[in-house]
Amino acid sequence: MNLYDLFVKPYESYTTSQILLEASGTFFGILSVYFSIKKNIWVYPTGIISTLIYVYILFNFGLLGDCMINVYYTAMSIYGWILWYRNSNDHVHVEVSWATKKEWFFAIFLFIVSLLLVTVIYYYKPFIDNHFSMEGTTLGLYHLDWANWLDVFTTSLFLVGMWFMAKQRIENWIFWIIGDFICMPMMIFKELGITSVQYLVFTIMAIIGFVNWKKSLKEKSTIKS
Repeated sequence: MNLYDLFVKPYESYTTSQILLEASGTFFGILSVYFSIKKNIWVYPTGIISTLIYVYILFNFGLLGDCMINVYYTAMSIYGWILWYRNSNDHVHVEVSWATKKEWFFAIFLFIVSLLLVTVIYYYKPFIDNHFSMEGTTLGLYHLDWANWLDVFTTSLFLVGMWFMAKQRIENWIFWIIGDFICMPMMIFKELGITSVQYLVFTIMAIIGFVNWKKSLKEKSTIKS
């Protein structure tokens, strides 16, 4: 597959408004990661704009299963926004720390629950994508390829990452780095070349975020001592 087939051909059938919407979703997604690196609460409103744009795009493409997963992300972003607002002295910036053992146990539980929930969504995806009609629909996981199963896995990684971020825990970046890295080849396989580049940018930014948050905590510890 050449660069034209990867980055241009899939968009030949798109309208200008569809391309602009996807570009806007990508822009606000990158902006959200930038604000998270800065420990700035604007990570959430910009992230919510991005996920809502993708909810609209996926709904109009009839990909209701994927649309529901983005609704899931939006709900988690609202939860994180509330926590960051409550835990910030200036309602903008937050202090960060490492997760406790108890939080890690809950994160593992959350990961398992998410795996089950997203698998159930995929099980009913033929019914959902058929506009909630069973006519000519067969339920099951038969329609999933390796990229779909990776999507189940990465969605669960991202959910745990969002939860750790909502709790202002440095470990959130580890989940984003792994998930973003996996998404690059997955999006190429789905012929979403531009989105794969977005995940490359996300991976680099997540590494920067991990380093910056660790440095921030170390500096805070040094000042206290």
